[in-house]
Amino acid sequence: MTDSGLTDVRGPRVVLIGFMGSGKSTVGQQLARVLGCEWKDSDIEIERRSGRTIPEIFADGEEVFREYERRVVADLLSTHTGVLSLGGGAVLTPSTRDLLAGHPVVYLEVAADQGFSRVANSSRPLLKADDPKQVYRDLLAKRDPIYRDAATFVVDAHPHQRVVADKIITQLTEQEATQ
Repeated sequence: MTDSGLTDVRGPRVVLIGFMGSGKSTVGQQLARVLGCEWKDSDIEIERRSGRTIPEIFADGEEVFREYERRVVADLLSTHTGVLSLGGGAVLTPSTRDLLAGHPVVYLEVAADQGFSRVANSSRPLLKADDPKQVYRDLLAKRDPIYRDAATFVVDAHPHQRVVADKIITQLTEQEATQ
């Protein structure tokens, strides 16, 4: 048992997934503070390891990026023991989804309007379109079932990050109590 009352597990304590603007980084950092463990973000790790930005890697083609992402996620799932936030598209790759099996995976669910408002002024490659809000809505609708399928449980990402982190801890504690 850890100080938080949660049992140590092999691999990440928890993996956060969700669409851009769902709060994976913000909630992940808060959750790591509360649990007293390290937080890592797969996108930050990809940039650190490659020496390139995500948009630069994407310029080589999405399939090139996704394969690099899969390798980094595989490594993090086997070596990182804290909180891990995955990039919004990581679960689109079936082999990456397969790697998540057996890990506690939380889908941070966000409503389209709220999520878009969080990323509207960013330089995200997927939102470079004539109608970025509609692109956001369409992509979220397409990805939602994939996130749900990959998740151990779903948490509403709307409340303040501390509230979301507390909900995740409650869910993890309940899940571990039944194992």
